[in-house]
Amino acid sequence: MGWIRKAIWYFNKALSISQEIGDRKGEGNELSNLGIVYANLGETRKAIEHYEQALAISQEIGDRRSEGADLSNLGDAYAALGETKKAIEYCNQSLAIAREIGYPSLEGGILVNFGKAYSALGENSKAIEYYRKSLEIVCKIRDRRTESEALCNLGKAYIDLGFANKAIDYCEQSLEIAREIEYRQVEADSLFNMSLALNKLSQRQEAIDNAKAALEIFEQIESPKSEEARQKISEWQE
Repeated sequence: MGWIRKAIWYFNKALSISQEIGDRKGEGNELSNLGIVYANLGETRKAIEHYEQALAISQEIGDRRSEGADLSNLGDAYAALGETKKAIEYCNQSLAIAREIGYPSLEGGILVNFGKAYSALGENSKAIEYYRKSLEIVCKIRDRRTESEALCNLGKAYIDLGFANKAIDYCEQSLEIAREIEYRQVEADSLFNMSLALNKLSQRQEAIDNAKAALEIFEQIESPKSEEARQKISEWQE
């Protein structure tokens, strides 16, 4: 829902209780959740610290599902830092676990992370392949959250390839799902990606309107993408 500071308070409270009673699985879960929150805030190095602690616990207690998720989160974090080789290594480890234990929801998320990594390398066609593979899995199991992420990232990849109209179609699909499930981060990302596509089509006012709508949400959820949205709005208005 984007209430980041409130989420941190509750996760830290839960973490303290898990540590107090010696609940290692709970401790690992809360560390992982805190990592996700810090990643959303753009504090990627801090997120990685939490993911690494969570991973150590998952491996210690033999929790393969959590281990796979922690590895996937680390892959996503390193992709965000531009350390794509490391990101792909973690994603490969995670994918192997997801397939070994039959965890399709995790597999779908990992494939999205692969796509992000290849997109960061500028290999958008390869990224699109991974996003489509993810959609094949998550649509079958009705994982709406990952579906919205895959569609949003597909839109961005098509923008980078110069297919603005196709990008808008995917962003609209992503936006509809994100609003339906109240996934604020992807709602904002979809609006902002649509603004980029509309600008490429010389629909400047529509681009500004979408970017402003995205910015409003980015600010509410304390996203580091706020500054990029502000810069685009200023650039387009000039």
